Order: sequence, then structure tokens, then C-alpha cells
Amino acid sequence: MMKRIVVSVSGQQMLVFDGDQLLARFAVSTAAKGMGCEIGSLRTPTGRFRISEKIGDGQAVGTIFKSRVVCGVWQEDEKSDDDLILTRILRLEGMDPWNLNTMDRYIYIHGTNHESSIGYPASHGCIRMTNLDMIALHEMVNCGDRVEIYPENEEGWAGYIW
Repeated sequence: MMKRIVVSVSGQQMLVFDGDQLLARFAVSTAAKGMGCEIGSLRTPTGRFRISEKIGDGQAVGTIFKSRVVCGVWQEDEKSDDDLILTRILRLEGMDPWNLNTMDRYIYIHGTNHESSIGYPASHGCIRMTNLDMIALHEMVNCGDRVEIYPENEEGWAGYIW
């Protein structure tokens, strides 16, 4: 059965379902600049998506990706202001008319070198997770699984227990 990931931007939370069964709950970090679907906006898109690609299976925790290619391993004691894409990537493809540019915007769910920001809006548009949570999520889901990203006060997520 297909899994479903539901993200609450206002709650900075992610729920993972298999049918009606809740499999996992994770804290996340969405965009510091809020929600939006415009190219170059550095905002998190909303609506319905599917996982189009899974990248990084078997790579070390902290593996650094640039343009979805491994280019090193980040060490936890390394301090950097860069928003690194680490550990695993779930690439998202928009399914609504307003978010069809999501692939062109390179919007992912990925691990981060700024784990202390998890739970707060701080990304450049992607959905960031701790690296260990990212590994767990990556192992749970498959290409084609659905992702729903809801802003505050959106009717679609109102029924979920956060």
C-alpha cells in the first residue's frame, strides 16, 4: 500500500501514514520565508506532491549532496552557515496546478547540518529533518508515495492530531 506523508507548516511536524495507520511523527523545518510556489522565492510549496526520486540509500550519516551527487561527508563539529543537503534526499514532484514547478525548484525532504533549527521555520524552501529521522523516513517510503504540505488553517490537515 502507498504511504502518505502529511506536513503541517504551522506545526513544523510531519506524520507518516500507511493507510489509516500512523507510522511515525517527526519534527521538521520548513522555509524561513514562509509558503509559496514561485521560482526563486525560497518558500515551501503547499499542496499535493509525490516522491519522484529517493537519493542516498546506504550513504553515511552526514553525506553531503550537491546537485544530488555525493561530494563529501559533513562532520557534526563542523560549523557552517551553508544550508547543506545531507544524508538522504526525497525529491518532490508537484501534483497541483500551482506547484507543478516543484521539480524545477529542487524542493526536497532532506537531512541538515542545522539540526538545532528543526521545529522552526528556517530552511530555504525544502523540508529539513534531523539526519537520523531522515534515514528512518527514507527507509519507510517509496517513489510514488504521496506528500501533502498544509499551511496553517488549511481544512485538509485540521483533522490530524498534532
